[in-house]
Amino acid sequence: MRRPAAPPSRTPNSQITDASRERRAVDVREWAGGIRFSAFTAIMLGLVVLAVFVLVPTVGTYLSQQQQITALEHSVQLTTDEVAALEQQKQRWADPAYVTSQARARLYYMLPGEVVYLVDDDLPPASIPLDQQPVSDDVQETRSDWMAQLVRSVTAAGLTQTAVAPDGTGGTAP
Repeated sequence: MRRPAAPPSRTPNSQITDASRERRAVDVREWAGGIRFSAFTAIMLGLVVLAVFVLVPTVGTYLSQQQQITALEHSVQLTTDEVAALEQQKQRWADPAYVTSQARARLYYMLPGEVVYLVDDDLPPASIPLDQQPVSDDVQETRSDWMAQLVRSVTAAGLTQTAVAPDGTGGTAP
């Protein structure tokens, strides 16, 4: 029977050669044969495998629940923000001045004795210029003949055709 070689740390440097390195190659069968597999080792290995089978689903459930908790906390934060905004809006609606301004703006309600002038903006959005000219402090002269434009406008309004009602009365009530 061969005596196993000493570890490299205990072997003098002069004895280490290429041939001895080849002999020290690890033989798997020899290594596996050196492992002692007792009943205690089998029981411990079985307990480790059992623990893995028991803990993996539990850890998965734990991680899933943590994700759900995080999502619900985020939802609670959003709802809290929304409630705060609604409370602020409720406080605004408790102010009589705010209610009056909203009634005027949204519903066109006016107080008795007020005269209402509604200006319809009949221009399409495409015809409104995007770049506005800066407002000047100097008075500028307009280069158009406003009198001629006024005469043309009055003439055009007077010469337009009136719509005729289907009963032939010209649109006037009897």
